[in-house]
Amino acid sequence: MYIHQVAAYLPAQVITNEHFTRLNGLSHEWIIERTGIRERRKAAVGENTNTMAIEATERVLADTPLFPAAAVDLIVGATYTPHDTIFTLAHAVQRAIGVTDIPVVSISSACSSLLNAIEIVEGYFAMGKASRALVVVSEHNTAYNNEEDTVAGHLWGDGSSALLISKERLAPTDLLVRDLITAGAGGIGKANEAVTLTPVAKGIIMPYGKDVFIHACQYMARVTEQILERNRLTTADLDWLIPHQANLRITRNVLQTLGLPEERAVSNIDRLGNTGCAGAAIALSEQLDQIKAGERVIITVFGGGYSYGAMLLER
Repeated sequence: MYIHQVAAYLPAQVITNEHFTRLNGLSHEWIIERTGIRERRKAAVGENTNTMAIEATERVLADTPLFPAAAVDLIVGATYTPHDTIFTLAHAVQRAIGVTDIPVVSISSACSSLLNAIEIVEGYFAMGKASRALVVVSEHNTAYNNEEDTVAGHLWGDGSSALLISKERLAPTDLLVRDLITAGAGGIGKANEAVTLTPVAKGIIMPYGKDVFIHACQYMARVTEQILERNRLTTADLDWLIPHQANLRITRNVLQTLGLPEERAVSNIDRLGNTGCAGAAIALSEQLDQIKAGERVIITVFGGGYSYGAMLLER
């Protein structure tokens, strides 16, 4: 299968580290040292997970004559910050583009949901139940976040991304999805309590950030090596690594483990904060025009809960 186009939507409002200095005394330097984050985006009043998903969808469908909205025969949405758990992100997108009587699915596996969503597309394609899919990932972290939480309140940003995926190649610039691995790791470490979001109680908290850090570094590097080995490739064959945009120190640790230079990694964490399962897709949309013919890209992700995965792309 092939990724035909990717687009992103980011809210206009920028929240700098100085906001948290004024709010709870965390300095700009302290936040940079521990996370690499300088600023993040915040959805405006009236914006939410669904509206941002629709914005990203409209952008990805614009100027793509080979993949019009009417051709979409599957929609998979992903988020852990839903606006509505019944009229889901995917249903809102379906209504917005006006395509009825097609499979519509919304999922959540924390920050690794992007790859789980694409794997669902792979399954529908394999069963002959669809051939042109729309995957939309969107997070409204600031709707759930407690900014006064000095452990994790400064990490989160809002944003969305949409991907057009086809069973057959539509254009020479399409990205081949050569391989995809996902897995849950709910039985390890403090997976059941390291990162939680209980909407009726207290929102996003991360009481065991060190446990998340350790396992994110281990699993993102491990699954990247696994997908390379499975395809008889080495890190020397990899042109770009797009990691989950959670923490710059995690990215650097993964790069060190893999023996990759920092310039091979695509990162937006400094400008956008942790945008959840949308982060890697937003990064792919920003990098898309710079990926040359013959180049290989791996997206590697890790999510609270725990869950992880990697996807190998080729142009």
